[in-house]
Amino acid sequence: MPLLLSGKKFHNDLKTNKCLAIFAPLEGGYETRLLRRMRAKGFKTFITSARGLGDPEVFLLKLHGVRPPHLGHQSVGRNGALGEVQQVIPQASELFNENDKNKLLWLLEGQVLSQSELESLIEICTNDNKLTIVVEMGGSRKLEWKPLSNYILDEFES
Repeated sequence: MPLLLSGKKFHNDLKTNKCLAIFAPLEGGYETRLLRRMRAKGFKTFITSARGLGDPEVFLLKLHGVRPPHLGHQSVGRNGALGEVQQVIPQASELFNENDKNKLLWLLEGQVLSQSELESLIEICTNDNKLTIVVEMGGSRKLEWKPLSNYILDEFES
């Protein structure tokens, strides 16, 4: 692992593509270095797992309802079978408190996302000029990244 990782090429690629698929060595360390470099360049960052994401746009950016897990025998009244829908704030809502900053959403374990979910992440980036997304798509012997759209073409279209 190199001692110095300036993040300049990563920053330039992130600015031009807005949505990157990244492959990092499994021993870790690169992600936090790159996150620190992006914070130093003025990005507000948020890191979360892609597991259980569902519809990325709704889950990350919009107020949505969630039903609690079924806990066995309950009353047969109004909400007995399904439970009440609880409104949940978006997971990445703290990213959008400040409108003037560039925002970086870092998704771990992105290999569990389907093609349509990855495409919706690209669409989210194109709709919001200040939002950029990095999706970790698996391990590699060395740190590599490419535009998420190229990853989708390589992985799903072949």
